[in-house]
Amino acid sequence: MEQRMLVTQRECPSRLVPSGEPVMIPKDVFINVVQDLGGNYTVIWQGKMLRIDGTDADAVGLQPTLLDFKDDGSGSISREQIEQTLDSIYDPEIPISLLQLGLIYDIAIDQEQGKVSIKMTLTAPGCGMGPVLVNDVQYRVSKVPNVKAVEVELVFDPPWSKEMMSEEAQLEAGLFF
Repeated sequence: MEQRMLVTQRECPSRLVPSGEPVMIPKDVFINVVQDLGGNYTVIWQGKMLRIDGTDADAVGLQPTLLDFKDDGSGSISREQIEQTLDSIYDPEIPISLLQLGLIYDIAIDQEQGKVSIKMTLTAPGCGMGPVLVNDVQYRVSKVPNVKAVEVELVFDPPWSKEMMSEEAQLEAGLFF
């Protein structure tokens, strides 16, 4: 992607790369978009590298990723909607979803508490984007109807390997033989 300067149309939530610390970018400021992968945007603002979730792309005048889930009125959290959400979150270096990469190990839903607990891993234990990916999961899963809390645990046992990827993801990455 070619770098481009944009002006924020509204306040825009973002996360500092690689720590994942939340940063609110004010309205009517210039940002420099340096990367657009997997529906998220990496920008530079005041010398800081920040990641903007695709669901907030309208704040910088871009087409947002829409997560439009209907609440069926039961008060229950839908596992299918959680999985659809996780399938919309992409690794920033490999534009394949976390779900298809096999990085999501477990999804537990506590309907009474409205809590979703997710165990996930990274492609490498030393991946500097770990905190950002954890925040991506928390941010997007919290948008699913009836979710009141999201807990993400980063685990490294068992270690991730390419065999954990879906066949489609292996084909996309050129790893399927």
